[in-house]
Amino acid sequence: MPGTVLQVNFKVNVSPAEYEKTVTPMADAFAEVDGLRWKVWLLNQQEREAGGIYLFEDEPSCAAFLAGPLAAALKSAPFVRDVSIKRFDVMAEPTEVTHGPVAERAKV
Repeated sequence: MPGTVLQVNFKVNVSPAEYEKTVTPMADAFAEVDGLRWKVWLLNQQEREAGGIYLFEDEPSCAAFLAGPLAAALKSAPFVRDVSIKRFDVMAEPTEVTHGPVAERAKV
């Protein structure tokens, strides 16, 4: 099963360095999220925009994350604004051809 992709983007109200310093300690908590295969952390320093691309095992895992404490903390964080959250299904065949990390082997 290819899984569910979650795309989260937002503007940051602090310097890129301060943002990175704030979120880096949170990586361990994200690594423990049930059903999360991986997360790529994003930062566009010039635009002061950040976010992440997440791959979940399935839609229920994604929904549970969005209803949980980490997503709530993001939505209420004083250093973010204009949060955009989008869910996508993975198109397995073309993604595997282009080496996208969605197969079970990508879980490592």
